[in-house]
Amino acid sequence: MAKDLGGEPAAPARPATLKPDAIGFVDALVIGLNATSPAYSVAAVIGPIVALVGIYAPGVLFASFVPMLLIASAFYYLNKVDQDCGTTFSWVTRSMGPWSGWLGGWAITMTGVLVVGSLADVAVSFGLLAVGLDSWADNTFVRQLLTVVLILVMTGLCVIGTELSAKVQNALILAQVVFLLVFVIVALYRVYAGTTSFDSIHPSVSWLNPFGAGGAALTSGLLLGVFIYWGWESAVNLTEEVEDSATAPGKAGVWSTVILLVTYLSVGFAVVAFAGTAYLAENADEEEFIFALLAREVMGGWDWIVLLAVATSAIASTQTTIIPASRTALSMARRHALPAHFGHISPRFRTPDVSTWWVAAIAIAWYLVVNQISKNALFDSLTALSLLIAFYYALTGVACAIYYRRHLTENVRSFLLIGLGPVVGAGLLTWLLVRSVIDMSDPANSYSGSSWFGLGPPLVIGIAISLAGVVLMVVWRLRAPLFWAERRGVVDPGLVHGKER
Repeated sequence: MAKDLGGEPAAPARPATLKPDAIGFVDALVIGLNATSPAYSVAAVIGPIVALVGIYAPGVLFASFVPMLLIASAFYYLNKVDQDCGTTFSWVTRSMGPWSGWLGGWAITMTGVLVVGSLADVAVSFGLLAVGLDSWADNTFVRQLLTVVLILVMTGLCVIGTELSAKVQNALILAQVVFLLVFVIVALYRVYAGTTSFDSIHPSVSWLNPFGAGGAALTSGLLLGVFIYWGWESAVNLTEEVEDSATAPGKAGVWSTVILLVTYLSVGFAVVAFAGTAYLAENADEEEFIFALLAREVMGGWDWIVLLAVATSAIASTQTTIIPASRTALSMARRHALPAHFGHISPRFRTPDVSTWWVAAIAIAWYLVVNQISKNALFDSLTALSLLIAFYYALTGVACAIYYRRHLTENVRSFLLIGLGPVVGAGLLTWLLVRSVIDMSDPANSYSGSSWFGLGPPLVIGIAISLAGVVLMVVWRLRAPLFWAERRGVVDPGLVHGKER
């Protein structure tokens, strides 16, 4: 045993923990916003949604917001009783048992792995286009090399410290919002001035009617729209590092969804009004590059502003998307649901360094391998995200009602916000999950149009990831059963009514 200078045995070193009070509410809010990659997300879905519902695209964006807000309420109330960076994993484990909790944690971790490479690729592509290096953007080797470098840099920032990450995110969201705001103002000005070369349309409040194009079109549009809100819960994954951890992270998550709604509606109105439905529908397959097509038309020689908006959006999301996956892996390792080394925390930076680098390494490998198959295969893997996202969001909504089940009838507020709301949100997402499975079973609905085992590639990828999770869970259960002996948690009734002890 080591001795201090006085010859007495030194106290054993305490294990490193995540740094408490590292960031404030605003920082958490910004990280939640950036994790959704607003400019990239709305650019990626606006064309396909318009192709489905026409001028009612803003209405679909609004309808997609509803289940997100309801699930955000579940995150808020669950975080009040359990400030664990593993969020869904921890909460579902305590309320529904270790098997469900483990699968929820697996889903969160794998969403990060699937999407980080694509986000970094978009960031690099739009960044190169913004500075006029189109030939570099078209060069597969150069683009992929820069993508890997960007992932490593963003991972390094995540490891160095939450404070530094927050400062970078603050700068990126400011640039992104300014760029989008300029785009919206110029586009709408030109619509009313009659200076567009498109079949522009004056905006109308009636566009907010999600049922305007009919039920079938709404269902398909929601499958696209609901997932552009995904990522706001990154703020809650930082709960152990945020000031006022019992309430601030949950509030940041709720406010993130509201701010995203305003952003998406603004851009949605501007794009539909400026370009018209025919042009957007014809170019729906261009996805996020629809902004690249419209940038010069709207901004003229200032099109680089719009390109940088998408680039900064994707850069920010590349970093913040690593946070939920790495923190969830840390939480799982602390509870013996994963090997212990995933729970290592850097003594110097007080961040989960091992799990963060592991997420980055697997994400890079996935990005490079899938790209070797085809670019369409990468898009198909992103489509498979919808299955995992809907699964763990719905699981969280149900877990909230179960966790607070003894307190739901105490007052109307508890019943609506803690019980009914999260359950309705979970039901909507479960419905969308089923619809996604049905749509993905048809190979014609995939980007590549190819068939894997008679099914669409996205569904095969989603099934494969889910089965891999089940196999790993069973193997770890046999090797290390300690996690499965954990008892369910008990609600502190004082927190139900916002009273902290």
